[in-house]
Amino acid sequence: MNAIPLVPRRRSPQRPARRAQRGLSLIGLLVVAAVLVFAALLVMKVAPSAIEYRAIRSAISKIETSGTSGVREVQTAFDRYAAIDDITSISGKDLLVEKRPDGATMISFRYEKRIPLFGPASLVIDYQGAN
Repeated sequence: MNAIPLVPRRRSPQRPARRAQRGLSLIGLLVVAAVLVFAALLVMKVAPSAIEYRAIRSAISKIETSGTSGVREVQTAFDRYAAIDDITSISGKDLLVEKRPDGATMISFRYEKRIPLFGPASLVIDYQGAN
């Protein structure tokens, strides 16, 4: 009786087993790189707008804590903060200043920021806030 050897068949070194191949193909690498570049460009274009929004919120909270209550005073104070913090999206005239029944002043704002991406495509962000 002839015994069959239990040694696995060896593959040639030029053609490794498909199961042993792992990793990212060149096409996969290019797709991942393109997605990462697009995301980085998007963040770089949106970040200044988000920073400006935070500056607007900060200016309004500073005006609120300063005790300024008149509409003209609030608008003038905001314009001063806008000049310092380089706020260009809105001005003091764009603020909605209302007196509450309890005597407190409510300052709110709303604006739209259009960020051009490429060609005819733009990103539109609606910002709003109140104290």
